[in-house]
Amino acid sequence: MRKTNIIGTLGSVLVGSLLALSPAAARDLTVVSWGGNYQDAQREIYFKPFAEKSGKPVLDESWDGGYGVLAAKLQAGTPNWDVVQVETEELELGCADGIYETVDWEKLGGKDKFIDSAVNDCGVGAIVWSTGLSYDADKLTTAPTSWADFFDTTKFPGKRGLRKGPKYSLEFALIADGVAPAEVYEVLATPEGVDRAFAKLDTIKGDITWWESGAQPIQLLASGEVVMTSAYNGRLTGINKSEGKNFQIVWPGSIYAVDSWVVLKGSPNKDAAFDFVAFASAPENQSKLPEFIAYGLPNKEAGASLKPEVAATLPTAPANLDVAIPLDGDFWVDNIEAMTTRFNAWVAQ
Repeated sequence: MRKTNIIGTLGSVLVGSLLALSPAAARDLTVVSWGGNYQDAQREIYFKPFAEKSGKPVLDESWDGGYGVLAAKLQAGTPNWDVVQVETEELELGCADGIYETVDWEKLGGKDKFIDSAVNDCGVGAIVWSTGLSYDADKLTTAPTSWADFFDTTKFPGKRGLRKGPKYSLEFALIADGVAPAEVYEVLATPEGVDRAFAKLDTIKGDITWWESGAQPIQLLASGEVVMTSAYNGRLTGINKSEGKNFQIVWPGSIYAVDSWVVLKGSPNKDAAFDFVAFASAPENQSKLPEFIAYGLPNKEAGASLKPEVAATLPTAPANLDVAIPLDGDFWVDNIEAMTTRFNAWVAQ
């Protein structure tokens, strides 16, 4: 069960009394993100300060993603979530289906305040993040340097962690099989390329530990259940800071993407929801995030204000960006259903 946090100036007594009222009156602003140390950081720099500023409670919940979850909430009637952080394909699918409210960019200072990939009719970029190969440098005497090492169970014996799903798993498999990162989606767009990716995954299938939420690969590394895993770069730096770990990411072959804030269509808290998005997107607030967790900042002014040593740890640092590839959101919007069907069948074999 996911933990729900209630933040605000009114306290638990008022929250309890509100629950006794009608559902419409009881619905405080609810913001949904990815949990773990990332959401802990958001709580400190966004949720609590916004609740104090607005004088109203903010509920925050976590989820593991999946467009079907959001679609089901809209089909059931008035959604019980207001603001949700979504990945690229969830943004594109939901925007096409009309399940998100339209963004008024003028209220956020204009589109030119943000990097291009953070601007959408239905969403506002929240972070730039990377998924890459990670390992515990205190436990591995020889550091892996590529996805080929990830798939080499002779040189690096032990379990590996991968996010459960075709996205990322197929790209990393192709890179490990010798496909140049810049050509991954070109190859994956062919039946032969898909077969090749699954064949490569077959070589380590018995050694894979699948994870679903962003906090899990960190737990897997910390417990020693896996010797290496795909993981989100910000989670690694977050745990390194908070618990003194020495978890490292391999930037070459990593995949970066933008997550966005969306407001669900029909939200009874639409105005407050967009006020929150504006607050979380303001440069003076967004620039605080890398102090907690190393994600890139979509607001140009926020990124420009960072110290050089902090900026160097982010996916948006030129040295890191140059050896990574962008997630192809259009490819996954077009292919996620078919790829997921095949992936699930493959996992079950």
